[in-house]
Formats: sequence, structure tokens, C-alpha cells
Amino acid sequence: MSRLFGSVRARATLAATLVVAVALVAAGTAVLLSLRSNLLGEAGTQAERSARDVATALAVGTRYTELNLDDDERPVQVVDEAGTLVAATEDLRRITGTGVDAVKPQPSAADDDSGSDSDSDSDSDSDDGGTEDDTDASLEAGEIGEPATVGDGTATIDGDTEDYRFVAVPVETRAGDRLTVYAGAPLSAEHGAVNTALTVMLIGFPLLLAVVAWVTWLVTRRALRPVEGIRREMAAITASEDLARRVPVPGTHDEVARLASTTNETLAALESSVERQRRFVADASHELRSPIASLRTQLEVAAAHPELLDLDGAVEDTVRLQRLAADLLLLARLDAGERPADGRVDLAALAREAAEGRAGVRVRDGDAGPVSVAGSRGQLGRVLANLLDNAQRHARSAVEVSVGRDGDVAVVAVADDGEGVPAADRERIFERFVRLDAARSRDDGGAGLGLAIARDVAVRHGGTLTVHDAPAGGALFELRLPGAGA
Repeated sequence: MSRLFGSVRARATLAATLVVAVALVAAGTAVLLSLRSNLLGEAGTQAERSARDVATALAVGTRYTELNLDDDERPVQVVDEAGTLVAATEDLRRITGTGVDAVKPQPSAADDDSGSDSDSDSDSDSDDGGTEDDTDASLEAGEIGEPATVGDGTATIDGDTEDYRFVAVPVETRAGDRLTVYAGAPLSAEHGAVNTALTVMLIGFPLLLAVVAWVTWLVTRRALRPVEGIRREMAAITASEDLARRVPVPGTHDEVARLASTTNETLAALESSVERQRRFVADASHELRSPIASLRTQLEVAAAHPELLDLDGAVEDTVRLQRLAADLLLLARLDAGERPADGRVDLAALAREAAEGRAGVRVRDGDAGPVSVAGSRGQLGRVLANLLDNAQRHARSAVEVSVGRDGDVAVVAVADDGEGVPAADRERIFERFVRLDAARSRDDGGAGLGLAIARDVAVRHGGTLTVHDAPAGGALFELRLPGAGA
């Protein structure tokens, strides 16, 4: 089970099904509540209409005993001001929800008094002749009040018990009697409609959820099929250690396609890095083998023939080994992401120190004062030393160093009057162990690490190192670093 729900497809299907289920339950609840409210409102309207019909009859002078309540299958009660039931549906056997549980009308003293008073008034009017105003007053209709909803209850009519919505309507007859008419409308239609809708939802919602889950499962599987292809290919690459292989890129132009493209770019960068590392190890081994072999030969000759010991050559080979080891160590630290020291370095003073004691090197720092940058004094000094070594190695007679500012950027330029660097080789010379044909002598040209170290240090300090044509016709190496205040 945990393995099943550990897949993205299973989790996506479950999440989509749950979201749809919550939405369906919310929508179904809203529909049921709205349907029930509408049907209850309609039942209330019907009950009010029935109550008003009876109230109208009472208001125009119809007596309780003359009300026609037998043709109406709806429960009706007429209650006087004292709470006595004076009229009701004939077949009414039981009722709840109106506040009056009586179902058999009781004689009303008010009704008897009203009848005798009416007869006396009629005789008196006949004897006295009456006036037009008195006649109009006796014919004036009663008043019907606003309905007040009582609520829901039950009633048993002719042996059938049902739920009803009851409405009470107050009325005042022409004789001055205050009555209340209770009438009910059956809720069977409301119950039937709500139950039918609920049944449909209980049957339809699970089927709809099953369809949603099935469709989501299929769509997710189709969407994740390229991802599974990428995973299989990556597993194969890991097992075979063949970084030249690439994962398939789907033609959908979506996130999965971009993932595949990014994965291939990562594989290409990893392949390039591994290849550079292999080449670096091979070149380092090759560079170390020559001075070690030369030093060993001299020591073996000295051991057999002390008088033939070339002390100067042994010292020179030892210095070469020391410099090469230092270069390799610095490159290893740079590759490991070593951050430069957080200090403030004056490039003008550093350039003068690097040029001190070098024949044919002239420093021109202008009148701008100190040119400060943030970084490691030792590493930046190594950059200037490497640039000066390279310039002296290729210059005919002179090397010029200039230090200045270009806005917030500190600029150091090292120019020589040599042959210059061909445009096609201006990026290749910054690769490790690369020496151009004119500088392939290991004694004179070095190991080919100086410019690579210089550029790596410049990049680690947030700057750049490029080569251009010098005004004197040679090479111009330009180091640009952010100023200390930038």
C-alpha cells in the first residue's frame, strides 16, 4: 500500500478524486438545501392561499357552520380568540404543529350571541326604518391580517397521516370576532423530490468519482510516461557510466520536455567536467614525469660519478616541481570552490610589487591614487605574476603595466611588444596545460597553467580576464575586477 501511494500517479489520482468528492458533496448539499427551501416556500404559499380563502369567507360574514371545509383535503382549523376550535375539516382526526390539538369544533358563545344580536339589530332596523349609513355599516367587510407562518407538523385526514406546512392567518369578522385560521399544505412533494434527488446523488456521485479517478489515472500515466523514460535512461547511464548518452526529449514543449532538456544539459556539463578532469590528471602526470625523471637521472649519475653532479640543473628541476605542485594545489582549491579572502587590495601597489626587479617592465598607474578591490592579496598577486611571466616570455623588449578605473571597475592591463595571440587561440590559451606552438618548450614555456590559474582567480573574484591586440603589436591582457565600493 505504501509503495502504491508512493507514486506520483497514485497521489495525483487520490488528490483529484478527493477534490472532486468534496466539490460534489458541497454542490449536492447546496442543491438539496435549495430544493427543500423552494418546495417548503411553495407549500407555505399554498397553505397561505387556503387560509386566506377561509379567512375571506369569514370576513364577508359567512358563519362558522356555513364554511365549506369538506371538499378540501388539506387540514383547516378556525380558532376563536379564546383558543376554542369553532370549525375544522370534517375528516380531520389528528393534528400537530398548529398549537391547537382539537379536531372537533366546539359551540361558541360568541357565535350564538352574534347570531341573536344580528336578528335583534335586523328587527330594530326594520322597525326604525334605519338609515343609509347604518345599512352601509352593516355591510362593511371584515379585516384580514398578515399571515404568520406556524411551521411544520402532521395531520391525519380520513386515516392518512402526512407532514404539512401550516400557516396562520388572523381575521376579524364584521361582527367584531377575532379568529385565527390555520391551514396546511402537504409536504409529500417536498419529501419525494428531496429523497429522489438524494437517491440520484448517492448512486451517481460514486459512479462519477470512479470515472474521475479512472480518467485521472490514465491521464497521469500518459503525462508521466516521458518521466519514466527519463528515469530508465538515467538508471542505464548510471549503470554503464557512459556520460555520452542522453535522455529522450518528448515533443510536447511542456515541463517534462524542459526537464529532459535540462537533464541533457547537465549530462553534457558533467561529461565535459569529467573529461577535463581526466585530461587534467593525464597532463599533470605528464608534466610531473619530466622533471622527476630528469632529477632522478642527475641523482643517479651523481651517485655513480659525484664529479659529474649538475647541481644547478637539479635545483632547477626541483624548483620546477615545486612551482608545478603549487599550481596544481591552487587549481584544486579553486575547483573545490574556495572563496577568496575578504580583504581590501590596492592593485596599483600590488602591480608595482609584482614588477619590481623585472627587467623591461614599466608600471603606469596614473594619478588616480589607490585602485582598491576586495579579495585575496595572495591570489591577485599570483594573477599579476603569471601575466608578467607570460608577457616577458613573449615580449621582444618591453612590457607595460597600467592600472586605472573604468567607472566602478578596476582595470589592470599587461601589454607586450611580442607576436601577439591569434584570434582563434584567444580563448584556448586559458585552458589548462595548453601551450601555443611558439611556447612549447617546457623550460621556457612553463606547464601551461599560469593563464588558466589567472582566469580562474579573476572569475572567483567576480571579474574577467581577456586578451586583445596591444598598441605595440603584441598581446594585451586586461584584468577587470569590481571596485571595493561596488
